[in-house]
Amino acid sequence: MCKTTTKEGKNVLKTTQSKDGTTLAYDVYGSGPALLFITGATCFRSFEPVLHDAQVLAEQFTVYNYDRRGRGDSGNTLPYAIEREIEDIEALIDAAGGTAYLYGHSSGAILALNAAMQLDAKVSKLVMYDPSYANNEADLKEFNELSQALYKLLEGGKNADAISLFLEGIGIPKEVVHYMQQSPQWESMAALAPTLAYDITLASSLPPIEHARKLRTPTQIIVGEASPASLHDVASQLSQAIPDAQYKLLEGQDHMPDPTVLLPVITSFLRDKNGSR
Repeated sequence: MCKTTTKEGKNVLKTTQSKDGTTLAYDVYGSGPALLFITGATCFRSFEPVLHDAQVLAEQFTVYNYDRRGRGDSGNTLPYAIEREIEDIEALIDAAGGTAYLYGHSSGAILALNAAMQLDAKVSKLVMYDPSYANNEADLKEFNELSQALYKLLEGGKNADAISLFLEGIGIPKEVVHYMQQSPQWESMAALAPTLAYDITLASSLPPIEHARKLRTPTQIIVGEASPASLHDVASQLSQAIPDAQYKLLEGQDHMPDPTVLLPVITSFLRDKNGSR
């Protein structure tokens, strides 16, 4: 069930409920086919880079930009499970009319893939940018070691330290992390640190190659030219496994792509009727 909270005649907040009763907050921008934007770790719908991405994507699509559970204005019913986040996506797709395109970034791409594998016809097409699985056993071991260090910081309430360690651990340059720490939104990011445990859960495995072979949702996998080599390997593994998946190297872009560069690429794929089911 959807609800819109209004104030003085203006649209303030849209919400819907997931299967377990968790309230999910979202905004809608643009017009055209419905596109659900699934963000990665430390992101929320009003975070400036996310908001900018959503508004650029809205030039071609009706973008549903939502707070994943535990973030922003959404609830956080415990215990956490990936299945609950997939139910969240289904609730938002239902709010969008029953079918939608999915665009997932980083760990959000992992979540989008899991949703497409389970929700079948409700997902019209799937776009993943830099799905952040470990690419091999050695990489997975290194990620698990990072995860243990993060859990210790989170247990000690050191949220800002946890966010910093996570960002550096996934390859964000220290100077960029320092810049982010000076942002007026750093405090909001730090408040989201406990949800890093959710993204760790999503990324604590190798790409699900055998399950991906059974996927019938038209899929595009994009990787930034300057993104880490491990993510190039993951994108290659998934593009070879998913039937008829389109692979795209986004030249000049890193893990945080310029949405004006990204938009024509995903628009060409999503609006291509030859790739529809």
